[in-house]
Amino acid sequence: MRSAEKTAKTVREALDLALAELGIGLEDAEYEILEMPKSGIWGLGSKEARVRVTTEENAARVAIAFLEPVLAKLGAKATCAVEEKEDFFWISYVGENMGRVIGRRGETLNALQYLVNLAVGKNLTKKPRIILDVEGYRQSRTETLAALAKKVANKVKRTGRDVMLEPMSPYERRIIHMTLQEDAFVQTLSQGEEPARRVVITKKRY
Repeated sequence: MRSAEKTAKTVREALDLALAELGIGLEDAEYEILEMPKSGIWGLGSKEARVRVTTEENAARVAIAFLEPVLAKLGAKATCAVEEKEDFFWISYVGENMGRVIGRRGETLNALQYLVNLAVGKNLTKKPRIILDVEGYRQSRTETLAALAKKVANKVKRTGRDVMLEPMSPYERRIIHMTLQEDAFVQTLSQGEEPARRVVITKKRY
């Protein structure tokens, strides 16, 4: 939770100053009027209004606030949608020049997702994961990786030889693991250190 106290000639002005400092709108705030303004007599004994504004931090809000200047630097103009899942927020952007945000094979997108999760972890006590998507790239990538996992699994079953996949982000490795977790004939392992950690698909030995 964050808070700010401000004084001004009117309650509205003090409220606006506090909201601006916190970077939020009135709809995301709770406020308390600590002192009402007093005009006094001939200017003597006058008092300014004093208010306290508090806000309960939200992981998605922290993430979006972090990403806005980054997207602007990349020349991207986008609208944002947030979907709250069980233990993470899925934040999706669509707009102009979004290819720069994705980068080659999603490298820029993965780096931004890593940084935004660091920002959320630094600012909040409760730290749900943030999944960052741009122009449906994550969904398309999920389908591609699931198909790859099944194809490689079939090869492993046929040849009996282990196959090591290319380095992937933790999110992408999780897709491979989840796709094959119910397969009775193959298993998946992760090897190596970040950022070169890879999934190995191997035949189960009974």
